[in-house]
Amino acid sequence: MKLSDFIVTESIVPQLKSTNRDETIAELVKSLEESGKVASKHADEIIRKLIERETQGSTGIGKGIAVPHIKHSSITKITGTIGCSSEGIDFCSLDKAPVYSVFLLLSPPNNPDRHLEAMENLFAHLQRDRFRRFLRQADTAEAIADLITEADEANQDSGL
Repeated sequence: MKLSDFIVTESIVPQLKSTNRDETIAELVKSLEESGKVASKHADEIIRKLIERETQGSTGIGKGIAVPHIKHSSITKITGTIGCSSEGIDFCSLDKAPVYSVFLLLSPPNNPDRHLEAMENLFAHLQRDRFRRFLRQADTAEAIADLITEADEANQDSGL
């Protein structure tokens, strides 16, 4: 599985307007809604479920990254987007540091293996300092989409 299999490039938010965790989640879900990947009638419930998930345990994994994610019955195909903040957002991260890159992932509940595959792929990229650094420097949706393409190609070249 490649990042481009589930990251919706039309919904990437290169400069988040939000300044806190809950607003950030809402902004990213709304961007998926605007791109037609989340049905309007389910957007508020998805936002609520993502925030509930965060209150159970932060998805701020450290190193300036958060990966809010849930499974929802209205989602038929794994879907994700990326939001970036130059100011940093408090996600109650494990390392207590602000989050600059947020990867939001929505999955159908009936395919847990595919969800895990997407998460593993995402985490493999997020472990790379170079990927995180370039992501933080990208200031347009196009630059972020190009980074996703380059990361997919690098994985393909390395046989991952």
